[in-house]
Amino acid sequence: MAANIKVEDAAIRRLLESPSFRSSFHRVSGSHGLAFPLKFPSLLSELNFLSVLSVLNFASGYRVPLHQQTGRGAWDNIRAFTFSLYLSSATGQGDLLSAKGMKTMSEQQVAQHMGVKIHVERPHETIPGVTVGELGGPIYELVKLISSTLTETGQILDASGYSELGGFVLESLKEGAKADPSTSLGIVLERLVRAIPAFRDMAVVNGKPVYCFKKALFLIHAVKIRFGTSPQFPIPSTAQAPVFTDNVLPSLLVHLGILDLTGATSHELHKLFPGAESEDRINTLLALSPEASVASQDTKKTPPKDGPVLTTEQAYVLRAAAVYACERIVEYAKGDGQISEEQPWLKDITLPELDIWLWAVAKDRPDYRKLERFVLRDTVFF
Repeated sequence: MAANIKVEDAAIRRLLESPSFRSSFHRVSGSHGLAFPLKFPSLLSELNFLSVLSVLNFASGYRVPLHQQTGRGAWDNIRAFTFSLYLSSATGQGDLLSAKGMKTMSEQQVAQHMGVKIHVERPHETIPGVTVGELGGPIYELVKLISSTLTETGQILDASGYSELGGFVLESLKEGAKADPSTSLGIVLERLVRAIPAFRDMAVVNGKPVYCFKKALFLIHAVKIRFGTSPQFPIPSTAQAPVFTDNVLPSLLVHLGILDLTGATSHELHKLFPGAESEDRINTLLALSPEASVASQDTKKTPPKDGPVLTTEQAYVLRAAAVYACERIVEYAKGDGQISEEQPWLKDITLPELDIWLWAVAKDRPDYRKLERFVLRDTVFF
């Protein structure tokens, strides 16, 4: 790879044959977090809810302050926030998930529906012992990002004649169905990315474009999960879709020995996860999960610690490396490598299943929960 990040066959084989992977893959790879305790009046209503949830599927850089305020991580907070918008709309307080509702979404409304505080206290400049509350802090940063994402998306939809995001997504799915099945996913993806800036997850690194499109790909696969068993509208196959790369996937792939950063000096990536390349450490993580003692169960209640804070370029390089590494893992499992014959199911794993396993297993094991994940704030892409 251009950044001198290594993905070795031996490391892939070690992961695929590890007790950790084999004991948890089938159990964990179905933990997609897309089962909603909501009753939707129509198919389009559920599609719209899923679409708004997907466009808001970011905030990973604010995981620690969110835990400190709410006891929940980024995804759980975004889900709860979107639930609150939906439930408020259902009780006659205006449809906050419509284009018109989104384009008027104020920062105060976002904070209210998230249940977070956006003021910080500071000492008064002239009166000793007196503190003054003012807007500020990392949670206020996040609230502004959520508000601006909703207002911008709502304005674009309304100006284009769409009453909600779900209607635009449905039209995009129908456009994709007109093409050859091999290109339909790409057509739907392109429509989403071109129309909605919050889906335009790309950057230029060393003069070369890097495309991740995490949220748009996540949305298309989420539609497949929610509606794919008996589809009433066309849905492209996502079996070959790239993984939905965020901060969890590349960080975990480093910790599990798949992404070798020891030679990645161009962006100083080799300094980000000190000690992660230790063979003993990797082998411990790839062994069976340690018994869940009372102490380890408490890790779910202990706020996590931030990992290394990255530049935008560093983050895109690592996220792109995760996309490449996951493709290599699936290729290896399907036949490039000599996987032992008693595990024939390995040849059938898909990229989205591998993505969900990596994302879900990071929460599943107490020792994995403690692993550092890199941080990038002030982004609406992951």
